[in-house]
This record gives sequence, structure tokens and C-alpha cells, in this order.
Amino acid sequence: MLIHPWDAALDDAEWQSWIAEGHDFGLLVVNGLPGQPPAAVPTHFARDGRDLLVHLARPNPVWHAIEHDPNVVLTVTGDYAFIPGPWRAAAGTPPHDGVPTSYYTAVQFVCRAGIVDAPEAKAELLRRQLAHFQPDGGHAPVAVDRPPYGRTLSGIRGLRLEVAEVRAKFKYDDHKPVEHGTAVADRLTARAEGLDTATARRQRNRLDRMGPWQP
Repeated sequence: MLIHPWDAALDDAEWQSWIAEGHDFGLLVVNGLPGQPPAAVPTHFARDGRDLLVHLARPNPVWHAIEHDPNVVLTVTGDYAFIPGPWRAAAGTPPHDGVPTSYYTAVQFVCRAGIVDAPEAKAELLRRQLAHFQPDGGHAPVAVDRPPYGRTLSGIRGLRLEVAEVRAKFKYDDHKPVEHGTAVADRLTARAEGLDTATARRQRNRLDRMGPWQP
């Protein structure tokens, strides 16, 4: 992922807070077996300290690839919008001279995957995931010897992803004048399609924190 200096996270807190806002669904990308393409598996994940926790169905064909090469990437994307060319035209130039682009946030976790197969270890992984996704409870105890989870644990395998590197990109034209960014955010808010509102909010947050980018 190309990250220009003006696209980089301002600090670790920026990408960490973005993930904590509810961006906990992504693509687990696994190197394919020899002669096969990479595999991309959509999945929820929960953070456990620096590690990420995932579980997948046992019949998922991705397991053979992970066992062959445990080096994986989990990528999360959000707050994205298409920016029309006229919105980006430089001051004093015809609107049709503007070049369109995409705005988005992307966080990539470069990880080494450890497979979790022991029943109690899988139960503990599910407990941690439920504590994140269903913090108010409302579920049966996750125990290896009690239904409903006890009889379903054999149908899944867990993954503990040890994060080696985090690559975070916030692509919102931060190398352009503040006035440009403010105008685009206003247009996104007015258009209000798809993730426009969330994208405008992220762009304004960046503008408030960093001001105009300086090389």
C-alpha cells in the first residue's frame, strides 16, 4: 500500500481510535499454496492487546494455506468516497480540468497467524470475541462441556494473529490547502450518499489536527 507523507497516520492513536470506533470487520489475506492465487476471507476480528482474534469454520479451504505459510495480512477499509474531478479543480481553472480521486481510510495489520485448536483455548477465544461484540451479555456461557457452544466448538478453528507491523493510510488530499479540504468536506456532507458523511467527518478531523501539510 502506497502511503505518501501526507496520507500517513498522525500517530498510533489515530489508527487505534479509528479501529475502536467499530471498524472491526476486514479481509484476511493469505498467501496461496504454490501455483494458487492468494485467498481473501471476509471476517470480524477482535483485538486482544496487540494481537487480533479470528475464528473461521473448520471446512474453510484457507487453513491449508495458513498451515503452509502463516504470514498474513488483515486489512480494514472504511470512510471512503469518490471525489468528482470538478471538486478538485485548482482555483482559477475550469472545473472539468479537475482530476477525480478516492478518499478512504485503510489499516493493514501484517501478522503471523497461530492456529488455535484446543477446545478450551477456542472457548476462551470466543469469550474474548463476545466480550467485544456483545458486551451486554445475552448469551449462554461459552464452555466446552455445555450447550450450545460445547457441541459447536469442533466445527471451528481459531486464529491468534500476532501483529508485526501496522500500515495506516488516511487519503483525504491533506497535501492541498485547508480551504480545499473544507470545501470538499462540505460537498460530501451535502451529497450525503453512501459513506459521504463519515468521510467528511474523517477529513475534518484530519484538518483540525494537522492543518496544512508541510513537506
